[in-house]
Amino acid sequence: MLRPYQNIERRKSRVINVGNIKIGANNPIAVQTMTNTLTSNPIETISQIERCAKLGADIVRVSVPDKESTNALKEICKKSRVPIIADVHFHYKRAIEAAENGASCLRINPGNIGSVERIKEIIKAAKNNNCSIRVGVNAGSLEKQILEKYSEPNPEALVESAKLNIKILEDNYFTNFKISVKSSDIFMSISAYNKLAKICDYPLHLGITEAGGRRTGSIKSSIGIGNLLLSGIGDTIRVSLSDDPEEEVKVGFEILKSLGLRNRGVKIISCPSCARQQFQVINTVKNLERRLEDISTPITVSIIGCVVNGPGEATMTDIGITGGGNNTHMIYLNGKKNNVVKNIDLEDYLENLIRKKSKEMELSS
Repeated sequence: MLRPYQNIERRKSRVINVGNIKIGANNPIAVQTMTNTLTSNPIETISQIERCAKLGADIVRVSVPDKESTNALKEICKKSRVPIIADVHFHYKRAIEAAENGASCLRINPGNIGSVERIKEIIKAAKNNNCSIRVGVNAGSLEKQILEKYSEPNPEALVESAKLNIKILEDNYFTNFKISVKSSDIFMSISAYNKLAKICDYPLHLGITEAGGRRTGSIKSSIGIGNLLLSGIGDTIRVSLSDDPEEEVKVGFEILKSLGLRNRGVKIISCPSCARQQFQVINTVKNLERRLEDISTPITVSIIGCVVNGPGEATMTDIGITGGGNNTHMIYLNGKKNNVVKNIDLEDYLENLIRKKSKEMELSS
């Protein structure tokens, strides 16, 4: 039972293609991540991409710091089931090679890619290979002349860099691109994206760059990305964590699920537990989240340790459990009382029940 109480009116952006994924307008907000393997090792990189794809990643970015990496793209792009973005810094020839070897999109950083002539060469390669571009403006690597003008990174500097590069692309009749204006500072990022959203209709890629480890980075990203999404800004997101790419995908979907913008997999509503709990809520939730990661069908589950809020929460979910006394618990299906269970392995029981329900929902959809 998915009951979003708020409809977010999204910013009207044009649509671009990243491989077979459409970005912008009312298309689903795409979740991205980035590999941390050596791209020159295609076996490890493909394996990591596949793990991310199983968790729902729509697009995966890979770094191409050298020619060995762009050569590996031939195999990586061929075997990946999701579009691949080539992350290019400093050397424009890597972008050209990546486009020729199968990348669906080129991420270029205006602050370190070089002259306008080099950007023109990248545009030509993108056109010839049906490849999109992301203009990736970053507070940590702005163009020299912009830094000199503003003395330090700020929202105005980020937007000015974006505008300069939009003009270069448009002057060369290229419009299949999206833009990001990232900073590790939440407020700078939010301000820059808001300013940029008012002056162009290109799709925007959201993120808080270098956000930190799993806990800190997830919180910072949720605040920054969530704030913008609530304002209707954003067409694709990447949560940047000092952690496994798979974790970035999970957090990205949790942000979208929390806002009712995308629904994928099991959404668990659970209590923090207290002395009233009639079973080990925390361990049950942790283990079920791990066990059920492979389910993609949207399904809501409430796991509440006692009868204070349990019955009320259960009426709003597909499956619910409320802890009762003497190891006896009430099970709810489709918001209604269904049966009482007693003295069973709750984790096994709930996993089987959720899997059965998800299959039924998948067949009926």
